[in-house]
Parts: sequence; structure tokens; C-alpha cells
Amino acid sequence: MKLVDLTLPIPELQNTRPTVRTDLVPLVCADAPCQARVHHFRHDSMVGTYLDFPGHLVETDDGATAANDPPERFYRVRAAVVRLHRQSGSGGISAQELQAAAPPLEGCGALIINALGTIRFDAILYRSVFLNRDAVEWIISTPIHLLVSDVYESKALSEGVFPLLFSRRICTVCQPVNLHCLEQPYTRLTVLTPRFPKATQLPCRAVAEVAS
Repeated sequence: MKLVDLTLPIPELQNTRPTVRTDLVPLVCADAPCQARVHHFRHDSMVGTYLDFPGHLVETDDGATAANDPPERFYRVRAAVVRLHRQSGSGGISAQELQAAAPPLEGCGALIINALGTIRFDAILYRSVFLNRDAVEWIISTPIHLLVSDVYESKALSEGVFPLLFSRRICTVCQPVNLHCLEQPYTRLTVLTPRFPKATQLPCRAVAEVAS
């Protein structure tokens, strides 16, 4: 077994500002002087690969946060993998298209949608590939509580993707990478975050287990 890291690193800069500032603090260790690095982080919650709880929208807030949602909901969750090969500008993904590409979802708590094949989410025309409303309605009809996808909303249309997902208590992982490395129909998915009180959206580390 090996791990595939689905996580986009947090960039060094966001909106021209450093995301991490490091200070050196003088210490004495074993009677000898030394310096310790202390980091100060400054970025918003939509940086790198990030996790949305339903409470990201006030209207769908179910009380779950990064500090109180049970970790078993995010640890080694059996995930079904959907692989498509959409190109930039190819438009909406239908429920029929997802169903045709999806393995059976019985026993799965997560769904991974690799809509773009080897193309990264930020290498296409912004939100020019997206989930149609009927695709989202199919997703919320399944038993999953965790969705990882390289596409979500349309730039031009208001399909209500996130309100629908959040209304069924489905958490979403946004801006993942390396989804094309998941070649089998199923994997075990782990998504980890710091336990920030009240945080309903924050950067995460997402990894998937694959057979070596």
C-alpha cells in the first residue's frame, strides 16, 4: 500500500502577502545558545486544498466545525472513484454521466470525482467544467458524507451546488490535485485539519491509499 497526496501546498504568497512569516527566537538549550523558528500564518480559508463543512454557509450550518466533527468521518473512509476526461470549456456534467462512470457506492462514505483526467483544476478556463444540478441531486441521493472533486460550480450558472450538498451534511474538499493517480475504483481517503474552534472552512491535508 502507498499513499497518494491529493493536497495542493499552500502558496508562499496570497494576494501578494506572505502566507508564513518566520521569526527567530533566542533560547538556551543544555547551557548553549540556540535559535528557534516561530511561524506566523496569514492567509484566508480558501488556500491550497481546503475542506468545507456545511456551516460554511450560514443557512446550512449544522453545528459541525473543525474542532468538533468526529475524526472517524474523515479517517480512512471508503471512497468510490469516478474518472472522466473532460476538457476546458466542455460544460456541465450530468447525473447520467456520473452514474455511468461510478462504481457501486454501497459501503462508501466518500466520492472522488476526477472530472479533468490529468488536467489540474487551475489549468482550465475558470469554472468552465462543472456539476449540473441533476448531478448534485444524484450525489446527495447516495450514502456519502464526503466529496472530493476537481470541479464544482459553473461560472455562469447558479445551480446551487454547495447549498444542496451542505443541506445533506456532505463536506467538500476543494482544489485537490493528483486525482488522476487513483486508478482503481475504490480507495481509502483521509482528510485531516487542525482543530480550529468555529472553523467551517480551512486548509486540509487529503491522502488516498492505493495498492503498491
